[in-house]
Amino acid sequence: MSRIKTFNLPDLGEGLTEGEILAWLVKVGDTIELNQPIVEVETAKAAVEIPAKWAGQVQAIHHPEGTTVEVGTPIIAIDTDPGAGPLEAPSTTATPSGDLPTPSAASLAAVEVAPAEGMIEPGLIGGAAPGGRTAVLVGYGPRTTAAKRRPRKGAVPAQAVSAPVTPAGVDHGVVVGDEPAPTAMIPAPQVHDRRGGAGGGASGGLVLAKPPVRKLAKDLGVDLGTLTGSGPLGSITREDVQQAANGASTVVAEPIAATTAPSFGADREQRIPVKGVRKLTAENMSRSAFTAPHVTEFLTVDVTRAMKALDRLRGRREWRDVRVSPLLLVAKAVLLAVQRHPMVNSTWAGDEIVVKEYVNLGIAAATERGLIVPNVKDAGRLSLRELADALTDLVQTAKSGRTSPAAMSGGTLTITNVGVFGVDTGTPILPPGESAILAFGAVREMPWVHKGKVKVRQVTTLGLSFDHRIIDGELGSKFLRDIGDFLTDPEAALLAWT
Repeated sequence: MSRIKTFNLPDLGEGLTEGEILAWLVKVGDTIELNQPIVEVETAKAAVEIPAKWAGQVQAIHHPEGTTVEVGTPIIAIDTDPGAGPLEAPSTTATPSGDLPTPSAASLAAVEVAPAEGMIEPGLIGGAAPGGRTAVLVGYGPRTTAAKRRPRKGAVPAQAVSAPVTPAGVDHGVVVGDEPAPTAMIPAPQVHDRRGGAGGGASGGLVLAKPPVRKLAKDLGVDLGTLTGSGPLGSITREDVQQAANGASTVVAEPIAATTAPSFGADREQRIPVKGVRKLTAENMSRSAFTAPHVTEFLTVDVTRAMKALDRLRGRREWRDVRVSPLLLVAKAVLLAVQRHPMVNSTWAGDEIVVKEYVNLGIAAATERGLIVPNVKDAGRLSLRELADALTDLVQTAKSGRTSPAAMSGGTLTITNVGVFGVDTGTPILPPGESAILAFGAVREMPWVHKGKVKVRQVTTLGLSFDHRIIDGELGSKFLRDIGDFLTDPEAALLAWT
């Protein structure tokens, strides 16, 4: 069995074809463990940490940070048996004709040669699968072709890293043609501690921890973002989590700066590449705006009783450790209104309308990489407490940049909480494949006629955009009215509708 294993960029879900390498979490020479996060990759939907498929020692990193590579492209080589002794390096003496030397049999034997189909091991991520496709993390993914490089502005020119052992005639661990070719050398990657950038230390950001450690932290109710890891590269270990759960002192991570100062050139203009999440958002919004005929209706409602109901809920013993916000009641109102008007939760499919019994409730979230819309799966089946926990987890995950592509797929109806920015309402654009989106505005104290007298009440404005191919004015109006009725008097609505 060959010692050198080549890891190819896997399909991270939803048939994504490429990803940008944001940060290497390891460097050449590092000893890594199975499932240890080794690289952070940004796709069109999210930034994802990819774990190692093998334990061993990093022998070569094939693409620097800032490079966009296609799914199936080799990105790192791992020596799975570093204790067996050093690999035999090929001779570098040139022949009289100037051709590159022929690799030795021992050096070629050290590199695992993949099968001809896809040149990747069958059964592994990126390997051969039925029908000539490739096995991926989720389902079967797209093609495996050469990488498209898109270096960042000001990227360092290609230089040699710490001598990866790659025999001549072998390119990144796969078979090449009869003519040998020199190994491509790249800049040494900067290894990032996901808690504090390259320099380490507690400064927020993504947390470096193995999946079992993350599960243990979740089970024990420990926030990994508040811990300082004692493991390799500052990673958090089981002992760190257990000590935190037992009341040991912790270090609170400092937040990363939310914005970056603009950098203007001599022409006093800045050019920002459109890529990743922002590029996907632009494509989706353009397609939706010019495909689905949008209609937007508005409703201003007195939510004083709803705010008082939230206060009473927060005061209950079993809810004291739960985040209770107005968004929770808006989400519940939408879910109950969908039960009364199922056609709102549907998709236009050309020659048919697909009405969905389940509700994957999307919550629009603004992140540093752009707008994302993760969703709570089958939200209509959740109790109010379960819905509160799901919304809290969704928002915290989005803020930390750890939302997965799967969490952003399959949405059926969306809420955008523009009120957090102090905005009264808006005319939101539908996410592709959905027929309605609700804008929830700021809750303000305003003069309001209540029981025949003008009083100061808590008021908000709702804006509902819908696909007029599916939802006509009557249906849209009734749906919005029901949401408003629930927020006006949630207790009465629950008694009347359930």
